[in-house]
Amino acid sequence: MKKHILVYSQYFYPEQFRINDICIDLVKRGYKVSVVTGIPNYPDGRFYEGYSWNKQRYETWNEIDIYRMPIIPRGDNSIQLASNYLSFVAGAKYNENKLPKDINLVFTYEVSPMTQALPAIWIAKKYNVPHILYVMDLWPENVVGVTGIKNQVIINPINKMVDYIYNNSDKILTSSKSFKESIIDRGINSEKIEYWPQYAEELYQKYNKDNEQVSINHIEELSFVFAGNIGEGQGLEILPKVARELQKNNVKVKFVLIGDGRAKQDLINTVDSMSVKDYFIFIDRQPAEAIPYYLAKFDVGLVILNDNEIFSRTIPAKLQSLMASGMPILLSANGEVQEIIKEAENGLIGDAGNIKQFIFNIEKFARLSDEEMNSMSQNSLDYNKRRFDKNKLMSTLVQIFEEEV
Repeated sequence: MKKHILVYSQYFYPEQFRINDICIDLVKRGYKVSVVTGIPNYPDGRFYEGYSWNKQRYETWNEIDIYRMPIIPRGDNSIQLASNYLSFVAGAKYNENKLPKDINLVFTYEVSPMTQALPAIWIAKKYNVPHILYVMDLWPENVVGVTGIKNQVIINPINKMVDYIYNNSDKILTSSKSFKESIIDRGINSEKIEYWPQYAEELYQKYNKDNEQVSINHIEELSFVFAGNIGEGQGLEILPKVARELQKNNVKVKFVLIGDGRAKQDLINTVDSMSVKDYFIFIDRQPAEAIPYYLAKFDVGLVILNDNEIFSRTIPAKLQSLMASGMPILLSANGEVQEIIKEAENGLIGDAGNIKQFIFNIEKFARLSDEEMNSMSQNSLDYNKRRFDKNKLMSTLVQIFEEEV
């Protein structure tokens, strides 16, 4: 009889998160997989077409049973976002009896919010099965870093919730080594914490620049591409400032941003107000399978994070995607991710928010020969294979599951 894994992830197909691929792989490896998730509304904050409180609340996709909890959409303000987080917890608890009962393990895929782990822990306790937590966003650090909220009346209850979640998880996986250290510093037993980095889905490969799968007008300038959620934490507000300085120096490049998000319109407005539209190309959110073909059209991948302590401990998921696509990388971020680029020798590094370093690195990229760019590209591919290989990492995850069940 197949072992049954109940996955809690507030975001799931058709939303584009790596948990989709993890679940498909688990099914291929012989597990039965059910997913407790929300009604899809990320990143725009509105329910996807065809989904609502009354439509598509249950479906099967790639042999995965999906149970969608009634939630309040993210909207475009902090109050609605908080309501979104809390409504998932309430909806999942209220509908607990409608979920499968023949489960062997509960797995929480924790990108913010961490609140989603609460109903996962409760159902694991109810059926006396292990709960494994995969941490990709640290709380309350992420709350403070993104929102700026430091009021202890708000932060203290979040801290208590986080400690409850850690203490009631049988195993904790972290997407960065720094996260592991941070959790240990909270007094959590180090023996139940393990570093398990993210991988890039198999669709991410190096394609030819002249591929015909996607169409884009020819770009003469050196091009830098960002693909993903355009949100508050990405630090993309540095780009218009960089573009203005490049404009003053008559250095021409193109910044290509693929995706949508809560901060996109503000970024477009800033680009317009600073009169640097010629430096930018905005492309709407694309299907996940199209992204590698888009990346191949451009010269350098962008990894940018805000200048904030929490982000210095983060390894953004797009790093693995860019590496698997053979992209040279321009990094504007602090901390652990810098060490990865140094070790891989596949890009140029600048500190988060440092405009001078960013411009220096752009100008340095412009001077690199084709041979040097190709070397960085190959280094990305090689490092990704050594450190972020999907098959190796999934085999490790399955081993962890088997040890807990």
